[in-house]
Amino acid sequence: MKWLPFELHTHTPHSDGTHTLLEMCRKAKELGLSGIALTDHNTTSGMVDAASVTEETGIAVIPGLEWTTFYGHMLTLGVPYSEWRDLGPTDIHKGIDRVHEQGGIVGIAHPFSLGSPICTGCHWEYAVQDWNQIDYMEVWHETLPPMRNHNAPAFETWTRLLNEGYRISGTAGRDWHRTSDEDDPPAFTYLGLKHENGLPGTEDVVDAIRSGRICVSMGSLLELQITCGEDRYGLGEVIDVKSAGAEASCELKLQVIPSAHPGSQTGSNDPGRIIIIETNAGEMLRRPVNEGTDEIRYSFSPEGLKWMRIRLSGMLNGALTTLAFTNPIYFEGAAS
Repeated sequence: MKWLPFELHTHTPHSDGTHTLLEMCRKAKELGLSGIALTDHNTTSGMVDAASVTEETGIAVIPGLEWTTFYGHMLTLGVPYSEWRDLGPTDIHKGIDRVHEQGGIVGIAHPFSLGSPICTGCHWEYAVQDWNQIDYMEVWHETLPPMRNHNAPAFETWTRLLNEGYRISGTAGRDWHRTSDEDDPPAFTYLGLKHENGLPGTEDVVDAIRSGRICVSMGSLLELQITCGEDRYGLGEVIDVKSAGAEASCELKLQVIPSAHPGSQTGSNDPGRIIIIETNAGEMLRRPVNEGTDEIRYSFSPEGLKWMRIRLSGMLNGALTTLAFTNPIYFEGAAS
């Protein structure tokens, strides 16, 4: 598995961005990103330059769109233009089906951003009848996302949906409209890509997001693996507890990998790093961790578990906050 950092929410002058695709990808390369998703508002016309920009910068450009409506903004990835203009507040699934039928995925952008008149339709108001049809949710939005007030309810909503049994991926999106030397630091969305050679393609990126092979971070990469019975599992995978045996015991193995990217805002020598194991049943463990040196191993019973994820806490801009979090590993068939 190869873990590469992506930016999944961007704009150019083809909608309301001010930097060209080439300018943005040059900056992405400086930050250490491997790719971006181009998600201009209601148009895919910016993709006309994608191949030449990738050839010049080495940055993968994934086709996307941000449906910008009065009732919410929805990101689509991996498909060409898909119709959104006939969607009313109660029939968002009609549009979602159009994306899925073409092999793409959908994600709710900044669901708790302030709405009109600050931002037309930024606050999510569509009625979702089936959360199983939502592939991902942008739970960290804008730069310096742990400090943004509207991200806290987004993270809480994602957690509530996981507790209810929905397997929705959690991502970060800078909502990148322009570039300035005064920009706050961004988060990285690390995607676990199965093909280790060459530049990742659209299908690779869509599959990683759909499958939940994701770690969101201000810098460090959290590598997590669970062994249960004879088998090993990674982020996004489902552990069938029954197949592991009636007396199944699982072991978690975790490392915090220091970021090699120049855009990282967390350093490996910063004090006070805490690893937190979170589940649907609550917090399971807190333990100090040193990046790059400590390997945390922890044995646990899967009884009562639906999901488990890891969160890294530490200091950022003088405040104690979340620095990184993984998407869950899921459990199926565990007795409650």
